[in-house]
Amino acid sequence: MRVRKRIRVKGIVQGVGFRWFTRKYANLLGIGGFVRNLPDGSVLVEAEGDPFAVEALIEKLKVGPSHAVVESLEIEDIAPKGEYVFRIEY
Repeated sequence: MRVRKRIRVKGIVQGVGFRWFTRKYANLLGIGGFVRNLPDGSVLVEAEGDPFAVEALIEKLKVGPSHAVVESLEIEDIAPKGEYVFRIEY
């Protein structure tokens, strides 16, 4: 069974390597989807894969890379799309 989550990460999360950090861990965990910066300064992640892998990625996102300051995560369950590759969107 695969799940897909839409995760909005708020805080100091742009200009600190957050997208690269997210892609690194998504690839290690075998997760598909994407990460992108939003105009309001937050980061949007859609992550699809094994439920335990997606939860492991969410735990990493709660901390972020060393220069990030994660204030909150908004997490929403959405329908899987069959994505197996994780990418950075610009």
